[in-house]
Amino acid sequence: MLSLLPERLDRMLLLGVHCNEIAIGAGGALLELCRAHPGVQVSALVLTGGGSLREEEERAALAAFCPGAKLEVTVLDLPDGRLTTRWERAKQAVEDMGAHGDPDLIFAPSPVDTDPDLRTLADMVPTVFRDHLTFCYEIVKWENDLTVPSVYLPLAEPVLREKVAKLHEHYGSQRDRAWFDGETFGGLARIRGVQCRARYAEAFHVPRIVLAVAPLTGGDPVLQ
Repeated sequence: MLSLLPERLDRMLLLGVHCNEIAIGAGGALLELCRAHPGVQVSALVLTGGGSLREEEERAALAAFCPGAKLEVTVLDLPDGRLTTRWERAKQAVEDMGAHGDPDLIFAPSPVDTDPDLRTLADMVPTVFRDHLTFCYEIVKWENDLTVPSVYLPLAEPVLREKVAKLHEHYGSQRDRAWFDGETFGGLARIRGVQCRARYAEAFHVPRIVLAVAPLTGGDPVLQ
C-alpha cells in the first residue's frame, strides 16, 4: 500500500450536482486538507438548488468544511433530475470553472454512480480537466452502486465526528432522508477504514494517476 502526499496544494475545485454531496462524499478530506494548507483557494460549483434553502445550506456548510480557505461557491438553478436536458448549460459552467485557474486537486462525482445527474457531471469532468488529479467521491443512497474504490484517506475519530456533526448542523432539509444519519456516514467510513488498515476513512475513485519517477530529458530513444 503506497502513501501519497501532495507536495503543493494551492487550489482545489469541488464539483457537485446537489447541495450536500460534496460534504457527504469528501467532508473529512476537506477538513484535513484545508487545515494542512491554510489559505488554499477552494472553488465550488453545484449545479442545482440555486435560489432556494438548499443554496443557503450549501454555502454555510462548505464554509464550515473549508476552515481557513479562500472559498468561492457557485450554486446554479438547473432542474433536479433533468440535468441531461440542460447538458449545454452544465458543460459551460464546468468549463467556466476551468477558465478561472488550474486546480491542483478536484473532487467530483464518480462515473460509476447510477444517478443520471451525477453520472452526467462525472462524464463531463475529464473532457474539461484532462490532466488533473481528480478524486471521485462516493455517496450511500437508494441506489446500490457502491464499488471498490482506489484511494483512501484515513480519518481520525474526532474528524469523523466533526464531519457528521457539521452535516447534521448545516443540512437540516435532509434530515428526513432515510440515508441521512450518523450510522450511515460512520458505517461506510468504518468499512473503508478496515480496507486501508485505519479506524475510519473516506474513499475515492481516481480515473488516472501518472507516476513521474524522474524528469524526462533528451529525445525518444526509439526515434534515435
